[in-house]
Amino acid sequence: MPAGTLLVAGTGSNVGKTTLVAGLCRLLRRRGVLVAPFKAQNMSLNSCVTADGAEIARALALQAQAAGVEPEAAMNPVLLKPGSDTRSHLIVLGRPAGEVGSAAYAEARQSLLATVVEAHASLRQRFDVVLCEGAGSPAEINLRDGDIANLGFARAADVPVLLVGDIDRGGVLASLAGTLALLSPDDQDLIQGYVVNRFRGDQRLLQPGLDALSERTGLRCYGVLPNLPWLRLDAEDSLAAAAWPEPGRPVGTEMLRVAVIRFPYASNMTDIDPLAAEPGVIIRLVTRPTELSDADLVILPGTRATLADLRWLRDRGFEPAIREHHSAGRPVLGICGGYQMLGERIEDGVESRETAAEGLGLLPVHTRFHPGKILARQSRQLSCGTVTGYQIHHGHVQPHGGTPFFADEGCQDAGVAGTTWHGLFEHDEFRRTYLTTVAAQSGRQFTAATATRFAAIREAQLDRLADALAENLDVTGIEQIIGGRPRPRTTVELRLLPRAVAASTAGHVTAR
Repeated sequence: MPAGTLLVAGTGSNVGKTTLVAGLCRLLRRRGVLVAPFKAQNMSLNSCVTADGAEIARALALQAQAAGVEPEAAMNPVLLKPGSDTRSHLIVLGRPAGEVGSAAYAEARQSLLATVVEAHASLRQRFDVVLCEGAGSPAEINLRDGDIANLGFARAADVPVLLVGDIDRGGVLASLAGTLALLSPDDQDLIQGYVVNRFRGDQRLLQPGLDALSERTGLRCYGVLPNLPWLRLDAEDSLAAAAWPEPGRPVGTEMLRVAVIRFPYASNMTDIDPLAAEPGVIIRLVTRPTELSDADLVILPGTRATLADLRWLRDRGFEPAIREHHSAGRPVLGICGGYQMLGERIEDGVESRETAAEGLGLLPVHTRFHPGKILARQSRQLSCGTVTGYQIHHGHVQPHGGTPFFADEGCQDAGVAGTTWHGLFEHDEFRRTYLTTVAAQSGRQFTAATATRFAAIREAQLDRLADALAENLDVTGIEQIIGGRPRPRTTVELRLLPRAVAASTAGHVTAR
């Protein structure tokens, strides 16, 4: 296929952009194409660390895995990690660049356009194809001036666009047409066609609508992707991981119940995915203390706002429930920010505007935040093999008692454990050993399955996704778009009622 690039934009968030790019990356890789993923600007609390110590969104790392290439900072030049409703931690080319408010970033982002375009150009020079993912919707016309994530980037870098809509939400035809209608003629000219995602049912019933939409817009439909209920890839939004799949039948006689506290600013919830892949392990995201009552293991995950989420935890009444769980001899695990909360004291002044707070006091550790951010991949040789993970944090945790959770990392004491490592449970033997320990502490007749291979499960999902795209999309036509064969220009006009007519009909409904 010819070399080129493509931007997959969507009618909104969570319509399938990440999935489509990941599937195309795997599909093209299987055809011998050297392909790289790219997302100019990402807002996500799920991130990971590249080989050279850069921080990028976790979804980009997954897409790089689909493409069979090493993830790098150029694939995600701008990353925003929300720390409140109005402020985010800004990361540029994988390195911290300070805190920004919503209004200030809206004004300043134009200065990042050159960085974004240069990163994309760098990938274009080194890869046959660069598959780009948009952010949110390109029809957010209130944000069009200074846009670097969607059509502002596409126009600056001369990238054709494929639009995807989610029919499972309802109103997909109106969403596709409305998106086009809100764009300027020059922006409309970038859109080369569309794909419908998550379809259920008989496509013959949908086809007349697709034909009418194509006739009115001049855009081709490049396929209808069915709903794929088995698909579970790394989520871009930590809180999008609201439901893990139903567990398989346990190997032992009992299930193991894991309650994961759903912090408002939870980060790297992908740490839980390997546990959810184990047969007999039930994972629940919880927001009420009563939901801990029958849990065998309580997990405090990572968080982008440790002190804010600690305050939320206390305000919700979780502290006595966690203590009761611990007093009953059942285990508690904290990961990164959750580990810090389990300690005795947290001194911040970096991540939060608060200065210090008392922790839950379940582990003999103190945490002090430093301006310099730790970004590192880690590995340790254990009896079960080489265990790997990555660290992303400002808080330095200092134990003064207990024993390490494993090797020289983390802390554990009386059934409570904490670690700064993310991705730890992707190691199959380590995960099984830990679950066996949890079962023993909780008194459950649970046996970890020896056949579960998390890396193989993820690879199989990517291959099944690529198969679904090959079967349901016009991949040859999409390759032509990537190679730079534009469609004839068609302008879609948005027609509104005249102001006088609209005013006279406002508030009146005619019953029929």
